[in-house]
Amino acid sequence: MNEKEQNTAKWLPGTILIYFLATLTIPNIILAMTERLTLWGAATCIILPSGIYVLFSSFFRNGGRTIWLLFPLTFLAAFQIVLLYLYGRSIIAVDMFLNLTTTNSSEAAELLGNLWPAVLLVVILYVPTLVGATWMIATHRLVSAKLLSIMRRIGFSVTILGIITLSVSYLTGPYSILTDLYPVNVFYNIRLAVDRTIKTDRYYETSGDYTFHATASGNPDVREIVVLVIGETSRAENWQLYGYNRETNPRLSRIDSLLIGRHTLSESNTTHKSVPMLLSPVDASCYDSIYHVKSVVTAFKEAGYATAFFSNQRHNGSFIDFFANEADTTLFIKETGNQAMSNAHDQALLDYAKAIIADDNRKQLIVLHTYGSHFNYNERYDSIDRHFLPDHYPEASVEYRDNLINAYDNTIVATDRFLASLIEILSDSNADASLLYTSDHGEDIYDDSRHLFLHASPLPTIHQITVPMLAWLSPRFTRHHPDAYSIMKSNMGKEISSSRSFFYTALSLGGIQTRVADPAASLLSPDYEPRLAPLYLNDHNRPVDCRIITHTTPEYCVTKNIFQQKNVNSIALRGKNI
Repeated sequence: MNEKEQNTAKWLPGTILIYFLATLTIPNIILAMTERLTLWGAATCIILPSGIYVLFSSFFRNGGRTIWLLFPLTFLAAFQIVLLYLYGRSIIAVDMFLNLTTTNSSEAAELLGNLWPAVLLVVILYVPTLVGATWMIATHRLVSAKLLSIMRRIGFSVTILGIITLSVSYLTGPYSILTDLYPVNVFYNIRLAVDRTIKTDRYYETSGDYTFHATASGNPDVREIVVLVIGETSRAENWQLYGYNRETNPRLSRIDSLLIGRHTLSESNTTHKSVPMLLSPVDASCYDSIYHVKSVVTAFKEAGYATAFFSNQRHNGSFIDFFANEADTTLFIKETGNQAMSNAHDQALLDYAKAIIADDNRKQLIVLHTYGSHFNYNERYDSIDRHFLPDHYPEASVEYRDNLINAYDNTIVATDRFLASLIEILSDSNADASLLYTSDHGEDIYDDSRHLFLHASPLPTIHQITVPMLAWLSPRFTRHHPDAYSIMKSNMGKEISSSRSFFYTALSLGGIQTRVADPAASLLSPDYEPRLAPLYLNDHNRPVDCRIITHTTPEYCVTKNIFQQKNVNSIALRGKNI
């Protein structure tokens, strides 16, 4: 080894280690600026972890092993940077870890394909350190004792300073190390995610004895069909029915008897929480009961209904699967083994609904879970629904927002055609038929200067929770229930939580009484009352008051139609525990 190689062997291991420690603190620096922390809290976020990282690393001469020993922190840092790129703020949420297990591979591939700048960044940041660490181990390169001694003194001093800023943070509060200090808060979220996963795995054990004690009050000789449609990623502001300036609902807008929930909010911006709340008596105020209850499907079965659940999504091991399996007939059409159905559009669900209706059961519940407007938008509709062009985009970015909006609006056109066709099928059934529709959540599409995209962000925006809600009652239904239409029309004009009201309204449409009846939540009840405070289910499964928002006009109310506002560029949703 020549002199140059010897010098390199001396300084390179230390350089790699210092570079590695610097990259670990990048999330801390960003979060100190993006999170709602006090000055002392922000200082603690940077100083204390940095000191501990340096102090810990100073006790091991084999820097390569140290780097690999801290690989979990490397993984979390990379994950955190990608999410900061996507959402602009917030730590890795519990729901993000759960999404790793409930998001199917095709959805993940679509998402990652449009996050390539962030993925490329973390590859550039962290892969060289791992390669360098491997080289250090393979060649037995050690960090110099002198450098480690300096690091130990610096690390100890910085850690002491961090403890001081931590103490001041608590004294000047509010502050909690479990929610405000990265990466402690992320490890806490991992623990919560593991706890929820264990509870979910035990669902059949904890809910096995649950019963609604449901009975039906309707005439047993009258044929009744109740259809529940759960949309995906559809936000009300892009619906023509809600005042949007594009004809995204050319068919539904011609149905005079359609009932429209004008001010509807979802209590979650994630599918794996929102859909179970829609289908069960659980909402944000009591979400942890989800492990012990069954769904609307079981309630209808107990009341004598034949039940069917058809989904255009894939199994994901969540409560959606559990509830679907309660039905007499269950089918996830993308997983039938038919290659032609692997990327089927929602229109394919109509054939299955027709077949069930043709069975001529006297009492029938049909639940349809669509794929709706889920990204990648231009893969969700047929050519007949391509009303707005151009709808192609090389990538998801603010540069292509107009194209993204065109494609997204086309998904609404497709949903319009789907629902109108379904209503036509029900009209031809000569039954007491009813249909109830809402979406699980909405979507961000680079709507303001924050350039936010998609949904499921730990801090949701108004675009992510304002959803459409529609109902349709057949002429025979209204003849047998003469007050139903007027009552529902009146209630649909009030503020609605879809997560609270969808289940109870479905029971009312089926004429079903249960031990969990809540007339104040059913849109078909003359006793319906909106919540005093609209709720949102936060990442730690706590209900928060979602009226606390930031906006540009003092008179703005979260339940007003946001597309009617002159300026919604700075709308963001906050929450506080209630």
